[in-house]
Amino acid sequence: MTEPNATPPPPRRVRVVSPRSSAARAAAHRPVRREIDEQTIVGDVYMRSLVRLQLRLALGVCLIFAVLLGGLPLVLALQPELAAMHVLGLPLPWLLLGVLVYPSLVVAAWFYVRQAERNERDFSELVQ
Repeated sequence: MTEPNATPPPPRRVRVVSPRSSAARAAAHRPVRREIDEQTIVGDVYMRSLVRLQLRLALGVCLIFAVLLGGLPLVLALQPELAAMHVLGLPLPWLLLGVLVYPSLVVAAWFYVRQAERNERDFSELVQ
């Protein structure tokens, strides 16, 4: 007979195993380049991020140039003594708007191309 205060024996442990445990596991990581080539949702997210970054850069450069170029006539209108000045026999507004605009366009274009190439290089390294 058993004693009335005796504890029952602990339940026997059972190991539960999935029937698929011996199946080959799927690759946990797909290359980003493949995601982009196959135009999956993940690849679309990567491409949209690059396009968004390039668009932000373009809008930033255009905005800075527009403020500088658009602000110049405003400054000349608010400061009539600057508008009346002559440099090398040319009126200052003509000199600023007709001559100095083009080198600033070249500098803005150079900056934009340099930054856009850097963005693409960073994206390419991310994809690799």
